[in-house]
Amino acid sequence: MNEIIIDALLDTIKDTATLLPFLFVTYLAMEWLEGKTEDQSVQLLTKVGKASHLLGAGIGLIPQCGFSAAAASLYSGGVITAGTMLAVFLSTSDEMLPIFISSSVDLSSIIKILAFKLCIAFISGLMADILLRMIGRKDREDKHIHDLCEQDHCGCEDEGGGIVRSAFVHTIKIAVFIIIISLVLSLLVGFAGKEAVAGALGSVPILGCFICGLIGLIPNCAASVVIAELYLENMLSAGQMMSGLLVGAGVGILVLARTNRHPKENALIIAGLYAIGVVWGLLIDLAGITF
Repeated sequence: MNEIIIDALLDTIKDTATLLPFLFVTYLAMEWLEGKTEDQSVQLLTKVGKASHLLGAGIGLIPQCGFSAAAASLYSGGVITAGTMLAVFLSTSDEMLPIFISSSVDLSSIIKILAFKLCIAFISGLMADILLRMIGRKDREDKHIHDLCEQDHCGCEDEGGGIVRSAFVHTIKIAVFIIIISLVLSLLVGFAGKEAVAGALGSVPILGCFICGLIGLIPNCAASVVIAELYLENMLSAGQMMSGLLVGAGVGILVLARTNRHPKENALIIAGLYAIGVVWGLLIDLAGITF
């Protein structure tokens, strides 16, 4: 038991430490945008159109969950759309790529998986924004970067505060939140064991995509580790693996819940993320696609 606790604590500290530079740079950039050209920058990003979803999907492929955290913060600040954030979330795979490479998985298989994730993330993110426009929902009208400052009481509007101090305060508050939640989740995964997860998936193969999607929702890098290792041990189908990896946005979901002051909106985004991952996983299995 002590070993599990120590490992969970060390993993949580390590994972959070790797996130800090991404979070700090993100908040620093957001503070600069607010102070210099917030309105103009938002308009420019809006005009990028379809490229923003493709860019988001491409960035998410980089094996670092810090990008999903950055995307959540940018969405909460009204800088990017819900579809662009979803594109980043869907393409994020956390520890999948390092695990596959270290396990000597065939390069063509890795490229195929990444290509599928890129296409799925781009298409799904684009369709999400189109759907939101069709129903008349404008998800950035009531979001502004300075709202994050008011929420966290960072003091950036105080005299002598400065954008560096503000970004630092934002980063520390988010890091503390991530450490607490991630440690709890890591302990749960450690005590439950990978074998229990594999047994549950094997007993209900038809519902495997739904279960893997739920595992992917765990806002922790441990989720992608479990999914990748179970797939390598032939305990998951290609569709089940993809469902878990598509939904697995790492700590991005935690940051979204912490920074976006619209609980119902957050719930809708998470539900949509889960539905997208499960549907694509089912389609992959039904089509008999393998990697």
